[in-house]
Amino acid sequence: MKTIPLLLLAALGAGFRASAADTTFTVTKRYINLPVSQRSERSVMKFSVNGAEDRHFRIRLSAEPDYWVFVDAGAWKGKKLRVEFEGGKEGLGMIYQDDRIAGQDSLYREHRRPQYHFSTRRGWINDPNGMVFYEGEYHLFYQHNPYEREWENMTWGHAVSRDMVHWEELPVALHPDKTGTMFSGSAVIDHDNTSGFGKPGKPAMVALYTADSPDREVQCVAYSLDKGRSWTKYAGNPVIDSKEKWNSKDTRDPRVFWYAPSKHWVMVLNERDGHSIYTSHDLKKWDYQSHVTGFWECPDLFELPVDGDPDNRKWVMYGASNTYMIGQFDGKTFTPEHGKFYFSAGSIYAAQTFNNIPASDGRRIQIGWGRIPQQGMPFNNMMLLPTELTLRNTKDGPRLFSYPVREVLQLRDSSQKWAQLTTDEANRRLADFGNDDQLYIKTTIRLSHATDAGLSLSGQRLIGYDMNFNMLNGMFYSPQNPTSMELTAEIWLDRSSVEVFVDGGAFSWSAERKADAGNTEGFRFWGNNVTVISLEVARVRGIWP
Repeated sequence: MKTIPLLLLAALGAGFRASAADTTFTVTKRYINLPVSQRSERSVMKFSVNGAEDRHFRIRLSAEPDYWVFVDAGAWKGKKLRVEFEGGKEGLGMIYQDDRIAGQDSLYREHRRPQYHFSTRRGWINDPNGMVFYEGEYHLFYQHNPYEREWENMTWGHAVSRDMVHWEELPVALHPDKTGTMFSGSAVIDHDNTSGFGKPGKPAMVALYTADSPDREVQCVAYSLDKGRSWTKYAGNPVIDSKEKWNSKDTRDPRVFWYAPSKHWVMVLNERDGHSIYTSHDLKKWDYQSHVTGFWECPDLFELPVDGDPDNRKWVMYGASNTYMIGQFDGKTFTPEHGKFYFSAGSIYAAQTFNNIPASDGRRIQIGWGRIPQQGMPFNNMMLLPTELTLRNTKDGPRLFSYPVREVLQLRDSSQKWAQLTTDEANRRLADFGNDDQLYIKTTIRLSHATDAGLSLSGQRLIGYDMNFNMLNGMFYSPQNPTSMELTAEIWLDRSSVEVFVDGGAFSWSAERKADAGNTEGFRFWGNNVTVISLEVARVRGIWP
């Protein structure tokens, strides 16, 4: 790896001055590849295109890289690019341009790479942002540091999919600017051109996002007229600056949607100690309306029918930790009736639902950030499976359920099924699958006089249910039949993660897939006098080319 860039530098000619703390060259290739080491200190790098500064960021540039990251330079072809770096000049001499990213040959086949969950090619990802469906594409934007595997330089990464399963990563959508770095937000399709950003027959995709600076967090607007491929930031930014109102810098993560009964836009914004409601008629001028305390970061607010009944609808408000309230919303004020409750726990954080899902579909679809570390990889973290959210009546009242969308099922190979097994018999059936990277397992277990039972993989508990304390994987869980001794779980195992959906989505849990050191026992049902009523196992295909 260390010799290839030098050869390419020679091919680029004298215009690429490897020994200087800055260098200028003509962009002729798609990517600028940058060497990075976690052992190096961060320093500022600036890119200027034809004499005008385009971006600056902090990077751990190194002449002895642990891995390589890249900048998509496709829009700069034929232009002069000046690269300035405030750190040591040695790493600068390793930079090279190519039509392939460094490490292309092993891309998506790295040993920690999730095989059917979205992860970015290089760098860090966290909160999903701007999730919107438009003209056959599901858009997933996300918090992204393209320049190393740890958090920094928040931009909006971007990927699209036709089925929420197979994803194509696109160039970064929103870069930091003089207002701040690009924190979380949402996106809408302005069908009626209320903003004036659109053109005849071409509604704007409008992003509302937080710009973060050392002093404050303000809300800003950007728009796209080419299905999210390029963006223009609104000249009137910021559109909300509420630091003084709340005496707090914590004013972020705008979640915007159209409220049809009143024909206005609604923004749910996390401010200091909860979620505020703002309204607007043009996506630019916003009026404060109300506030609900008790939430932190990344709000969402949406309406769902209870048990599919269109005449019995409730609104759900939640925050980044996936605690939620159920209540009513009149376009300006959310009035809680039930809550707060959990419906999902573990690695999930900052989940968001899609805007603009067609009425003919009608689903409320969520994707959450999976805080799953990818040790030693040039990428870090992932997105969890897309799930459909529904409200269902339970013994405790209406509750939120989360279950994988039907599109995910296409990844399963034909399954093997067994019934009425002892734990020893079930363990023998599972023995052939202990080393598989990608598996789907569905099982129903019946406890007898066991007080603690479940299923483990090489020492890691995938299901751990204590019926005495009603604890499931560390969280309180009470089955719909409070005297039931049965539990059904669907388990999705990927190369570095596990997701578990219990009793049809009444509770879900996710975590890093992490075997105990030296444990080679594979799958094991455990517990006293446990019956495995049913067991289904299927291998799961990957999504990458």
